[in-house]
Amino acid sequence: MTQWLDPVEQRAWQAIVALMTRIPGALDTRLQREYGLTHFEFRVLSLLSEEAGHRLQLSDLAHKANASLSRLSHVVSKLERLGWARRDTTAGRRGVHAILTDAGFEKVIEAAPGYVATVRRLVLDGLDDTQTAQLAVLGEALSDRLNQMLAEDCD
Repeated sequence: MTQWLDPVEQRAWQAIVALMTRIPGALDTRLQREYGLTHFEFRVLSLLSEEAGHRLQLSDLAHKANASLSRLSHVVSKLERLGWARRDTTAGRRGVHAILTDAGFEKVIEAAPGYVATVRRLVLDGLDDTQTAQLAVLGEALSDRLNQMLAEDCD
């Protein structure tokens, strides 16, 4: 028998759905208009910019970006065409690595202030410090649960 959502659960779920659908679109619109990137492309470039040597194995990058390896590979191919990333297979290292180019690093530096301003405007400016801390705890709990569920599905 289906256990339907009670009114509070329904309200919480509708809030999550609204966030999942509206925030990525707003971020994509701003980043594409001003910097020629999608939100996911910016995320990939940002993750690479935070790594030592600006490089990461594709499977690790996919995990950090919350993406399938095939989606990530497609995006890295686009970033390669734009000159913002390249792939490398280095002797003695396992797997293929994505490497942020100097032009890619410059793109991250260029887009980051606008990205942060948009994140603040869309999400953080509407919350006080306590709510922001609560959002962090709730988001991490949901993300951990999702990771656990996905890992079980892969077993």
